[in-house]
Amino acid sequence: MMNLDNIVGIVAGIFTSISLLPQLIKMIRQKKATDISLKMLLTLLAGLALWVWYGIMKMDWPIIITNCFSVVVNVLILLFRWRYKNNSADDK
Repeated sequence: MMNLDNIVGIVAGIFTSISLLPQLIKMIRQKKATDISLKMLLTLLAGLALWVWYGIMKMDWPIIITNCFSVVVNVLILLFRWRYKNNSADDK
């Protein structure tokens, strides 16, 4: 049975996980990666990977699932940042 702690954790994980989806969608639509900080993305990706590891050690599925999703979104942003970096440079 789900208690309040689990519900709050799952909802927090969902909001955190989807936080960069608008940025990813914008990048894909505009085919531009302007103002995307590589250092920020790499730092966030490292933190997310550690959260996944922590979730695995604790066998906490909400932590594992939401942070794995966040890792995928951030990797996609990094890939599109690399793919569209020349498109962004042309606009400046």
